[in-house]
Formats: sequence, C-alpha cells, structure tokens
Amino acid sequence: MGVGSQLDGLGHIGIDYVYYNCNEAKDFAKPDGLTKLGIEKFPAVATRGILLDMAGYLNTDIVKEGTAFNRAEIEGAMKRQGIKSIERGDVVLFYTGWTKLIGKDNQRYNSAEPGLGKGGATYLAERGVAAVGADNWGLEVIPFEKDVGVFEVHQILIPINGIYILENMN
Repeated sequence: MGVGSQLDGLGHIGIDYVYYNCNEAKDFAKPDGLTKLGIEKFPAVATRGILLDMAGYLNTDIVKEGTAFNRAEIEGAMKRQGIKSIERGDVVLFYTGWTKLIGKDNQRYNSAEPGLGKGGATYLAERGVAAVGADNWGLEVIPFEKDVGVFEVHQILIPINGIYILENMN
C-alpha cells in the first residue's frame, strides 16, 4: 500500500455547501473541478513549524486510536519540548507514530486514528495558525469525540477559519 502526503485546500470541505469566506458550492464547484479555492491556489509558505511529539508525550511508540489532542495535551507536549507558545502564522504538526502501521497493519491504520480533537482545533484556530498536520490519514481523532460531528475538526479549520490541513506527513 503506497501512501502519500496530502494537503487539504480551502475547497476541500464546507458546511451545508458553504465554503471558506462564504463561498457557495454552486458558484465554484463544477463537474470538472473547482474554479476557486483549489489546491493550486495554495500559497508559498515560509514560517515557523512546530512539531509536537505526541507519542513521546504519551510515552508510546504509536499513539492509540481514539486519543484526542485538545488544549491540555497540546500544552503538555509543548511544555515537555520547551516550546513557549504557538503564534499566528505557525504550522503545527503532530507526530503520533501512526505511519509505522502502513504495510504492517493496514486495517488498523485505515479504520481509526489518534488526532486533533475539537477543543484542540479551536485552540489552534484562536492562535491563528496557518496550517495543522499530522502523520495520520485524516488529522482528526477517529472515532470522533462524544458529541462531536463527523469531520467537525475539518470544518473548524478549513471553512470557518481558512486553516490548511496536512495529512500523512513524514
């Protein structure tokens, strides 16, 4: 099984057919592709990157599926690594060890994952990050947290806040 990195652009997901910056799907989503908000519009990025070692923070090689990273976990990993703050324009990446499953336990890899929780997404959005990513296939925690909608983390990041998502990062 080959897996590559993925960048979710601003046209990747909307809420009730409304996408980032109040763009309605009927105005730009066409059968042959997007006329705006496509991945080809992703700008060049030169900024600070923050890699949070969640596996190290949780003292494991591979973080267990269903483990959500919210404010307490993010700040705990930051403290462990001596990172003082997350600032506007930063790119925040999470290391979970999840890609170690590729080719060894594909069923587990594809069926669930540890990842960003709703509170964590809100926390990062409040700080104005440019992008958030992880070494898993969907960034957010699956199974989803109790009382959190399907891919609600994606919705908080992309259509509501214009924050790009990076997946399967090495």
